[in-house]
Amino acid sequence: MNLQTIVPLKKEVKNSIDYNSKILLLGSCFSENIGDKLNYFKFQTNQNPFGILFHPKAIENLVTNAINKKKYLPEDLIFQNERWHCFDAHSSLSSADKNELLANLNSAITATNKKLKEATHVIITLGTSWVYRFIETDAIVANCHKIPQKKFLKKLLSVDEVTKSLKTTIALLKSVNKNVHILFTISPVRHLKDGFTENMQSKSHLITAIHSVINANNSSYFPSYEIMMDELRDYRFYAQDMMHPNKTAINYIWERFMETQISDNSKLTMQEIETIQKGISHRPFNKNSEQHQRFLKNLEVKKEKINSLFSFIKF
Repeated sequence: MNLQTIVPLKKEVKNSIDYNSKILLLGSCFSENIGDKLNYFKFQTNQNPFGILFHPKAIENLVTNAINKKKYLPEDLIFQNERWHCFDAHSSLSSADKNELLANLNSAITATNKKLKEATHVIITLGTSWVYRFIETDAIVANCHKIPQKKFLKKLLSVDEVTKSLKTTIALLKSVNKNVHILFTISPVRHLKDGFTENMQSKSHLITAIHSVINANNSSYFPSYEIMMDELRDYRFYAQDMMHPNKTAINYIWERFMETQISDNSKLTMQEIETIQKGISHRPFNKNSEQHQRFLKNLEVKKEKINSLFSFIKF
């Protein structure tokens, strides 16, 4: 008896991820979940230099600014609740020190410019089609930073608008890195504050737009959202807020990602690295015992073996 509907996945062969890949992850908080897994297994990754970005216009804006080497100035900032913020970035970058924020923004732009040119893979996770436009400047923002909602106009991007934004982002990426592979996915996080129907409409706009652009642009799609909705259709796979996937769901989707997106020749290295990571986190009963000293020596041998194969891997 089959008690689960499994989303069929195609193994990525031509553009699979291995330990020589350089990966940049952009987008919704689910990109952080995948990025954390890739970091744990010591792949060459960078994620969300401007913090979590939820919608396609925010990602397009970051890519545009990074390629154009935008220099952030004091007039690009706004002061709210005793902290300085930038509408282009997540509040995780905000600071009580204006100069510190400017320095961090400009440093992130420079680093992102370099990463975009070097990347073999850019993974873009889209969360929503809903955007907020700051009335004073008529600009769509990446984050509202808890500024009163009356200062914004809320809008649902149409399928055409999302498609146009994705095409622009792809064209920009290809202009500086013609061989980069772009992998799109939809965040399984439910944006229920927008409304139940509104969340579904938002996700459908993203899915429709992505599938209209991927085939002609050396791009592909990984169905994180569909796996959550169809394979894990039970509230036991959600966090307490009933909107975010919990640890079990994240691990499950990661396993499906690993099956299809990561090269088979990297799997043995991943197993060895996981053994080392578990060894590092091990807490002995007696750290001075002879048995534990042998354990540490063996762990160092394993680290040296990995480092001899991949000099960029540090534990």
